[in-house]
Amino acid sequence: MKAIRKFAYSAVLTLSALSFTPAPASAQDAAGTFTLSHEVHWQTAVVPAGKYHFTLGSSGPGEMLTLRKLTGDGAGFMFLVMDIDDAQPTEPSQLVVVPRSKGSFVSAMQLPEFGVTLHFAVPAETRELAQTVATTTTTASR
Repeated sequence: MKAIRKFAYSAVLTLSALSFTPAPASAQDAAGTFTLSHEVHWQTAVVPAGKYHFTLGSSGPGEMLTLRKLTGDGAGFMFLVMDIDDAQPTEPSQLVVVPRSKGSFVSAMQLPEFGVTLHFAVPAETRELAQTVATTTTTASR
């Protein structure tokens, strides 16, 4: 009877220790920082200018992009990314921002060091605008 109790105690101790161990990072998880020089629209959110930390991780059927502001009020944003393409290693890391009459909109985030380009919804422009594309450089960490 003592042997069974010791075995059960060992099993419970082992299981509880494993539940506190952090899960290994997915190969798809990406992180880094970037700075926005001006306010942009990012899907349905308005993201103010400032320095941000981003993480990209799997979340069900799509990827989840999380932004955390490193300066000021420390605001945070979460975006579900449904459209992802492969990125070429020769591409620069950047945010692709397109002008619209209602402001600047993030249309893509290129992360070649992680092999992905994320695409975001941008409203169609009702009138013709010059094809000006502004970019912001990102730095990534593994």
